[in-house]
Amino acid sequence: MIENKNYSIAIIGLGYVGLPLAVEFAKKHKVTGFDINTSRVDKLNSGHDDTLEVSDENLKAVLNQNENKGLKLTDKAQDISSCNVYIVTVPTPVDKNNRPILTPLIKASETIGKVLKQGDIVIYESTVYPGVTEDECVPVLEKTSGLKFNQDFYCGYSPERINPGDKQHTVANILKVTSGSTPEIGEEINNLYASIITAGTHLAPTIKVAEAAKVIENAQRDINIAFVNELAKIFNKLDIDTHAVLEAAATKWNFLPFKPGLVGGHCIGVDPFYLAQKAQEVGYHPEIILAGRRLNDSMGEYVATEVLKLMVKNDITIKDAKVLMLGITFKENCPDIRNTKAIDVYKALKGFNMDVDVYDPWADQEEVKEEYNISTIQKLGTNYDAIVHVVSHKEFLDLDLKKLKSNKGIVYDVKGNLAIDLIDKRL
Repeated sequence: MIENKNYSIAIIGLGYVGLPLAVEFAKKHKVTGFDINTSRVDKLNSGHDDTLEVSDENLKAVLNQNENKGLKLTDKAQDISSCNVYIVTVPTPVDKNNRPILTPLIKASETIGKVLKQGDIVIYESTVYPGVTEDECVPVLEKTSGLKFNQDFYCGYSPERINPGDKQHTVANILKVTSGSTPEIGEEINNLYASIITAGTHLAPTIKVAEAAKVIENAQRDINIAFVNELAKIFNKLDIDTHAVLEAAATKWNFLPFKPGLVGGHCIGVDPFYLAQKAQEVGYHPEIILAGRRLNDSMGEYVATEVLKLMVKNDITIKDAKVLMLGITFKENCPDIRNTKAIDVYKALKGFNMDVDVYDPWADQEEVKEEYNISTIQKLGTNYDAIVHVVSHKEFLDLDLKKLKSNKGIVYDVKGNLAIDLIDKRL
């Protein structure tokens, strides 16, 4: 328990989740944001967030601390030694075989363990399978610190619900699930978050319940999208417009309004594998969860094949065909390229020996080059044999596609957001 509720908070990891959380806490508490990426810290200290999750105005407003509140950003672990609440917001990816990688969590726990003191609280926000906090992270904290769990220090889990690029559902506006390693610590953690979360909080009875609640949120969404993706494949064979079907079905009050598309990013395309891994460890082979993942992971190649068929139908020569791919980020109006499934479309089109230009005004050109070895174009060409609308950035809705394509050129709309008279087909 923190004496006199005099909180000094350390946020470990300053990415899409950690930075907005640090800024929100810094409005009312003393906060130190820590990240091992020195260039990231330097850029943030200059007052700019490359992820665009926090505006320059809001970031500069909290930078620097006084006695009671404000934000200090650092890449030096010793700078968090005086804190008494540690919140971990590092990524939890999967490997090439879709097995959870807990290394960032373990490393963060080791960093905290070196400065952990009597009475401190460690809260994890990273998405994990049930049991990771107490079974994987706590032993690292105990070993590194020499302290005893629930005697000398305490833990909690409060899953992040950040939606990158969403300026409506921000940290304070999303109801927060909280939990603690004892009932008393649960209440204290809940009250701490309640001090900044205007949407309210929900105190879960245990850490494992909170972990499980988070991991099924994205698994549920993944399965729902997989269902409509399968519908799109079926209706395509029946020559029926899937979006028209969904629009008609949505007139019923309890129909869920999901649309077909590519499912990537660091959450929906990853989190179901965490739950599946834990299920397999306890002897259950999940069928629906993994089937949904397989179907959604197949959509990039499916889109490319549909584009190929349209081109053949229009008597367009496939080899060296000039193709424009609109978008490379994992979602619209967001610079995040992590685990983007747009890359699957690109690779499949290139596999058909097409010449593919990738245009994305939101993506960082150097980051795309480093991550995927693709040189994005900064200026649109003309006379494209095919235009594939992959990501629905707002800038794409105003493009004059007719001027960009050749006479026989086709337009394929993955997102289903373009005017029907501008396209040849949509997913």
